[in-house]
Amino acid sequence: MRTTGQHDGAKVALFLGDCLISILRDDRPDIPYPNLWDLPGGGREGDETPFETMARELNEELGLHLPQEAVLWQNPFPGYSDPQKWVGFFVARLPVAASNDIVFGDEGQRWDLFALNDFMALPNRMPSYGGRLDRWVAETGGITW
Repeated sequence: MRTTGQHDGAKVALFLGDCLISILRDDRPDIPYPNLWDLPGGGREGDETPFETMARELNEELGLHLPQEAVLWQNPFPGYSDPQKWVGFFVARLPVAASNDIVFGDEGQRWDLFALNDFMALPNRMPSYGGRLDRWVAETGGITW
């Protein structure tokens, strides 16, 4: 993953078994992208690495712990608010049994699991994830388990 410049945050496309977990954002006018399906993650705090940011946010949002060896792919992408910064994007996988460990946090309306194609077809998902997941599939062949 890119090591120059400063990262702004990190997101993870986390598969539990064969399904991708997503969080429906709150439907409030005071937040960016209200009522869209989002992936776990968020903004950097302090001097966190991209992995540390993503892992902390995943734990805060869903109560899940992600070991570094669960990461299948990672890549930097342009930041949202500052073009001089970048965001880390990860693809990771945990066993489907991890869904039993989910403790939903206080951000978002609910969570759900989607087959990758179903997530990609959602009319109300965060728009940037299509290109990021397409790149992962192109570079790695996608789901091969």
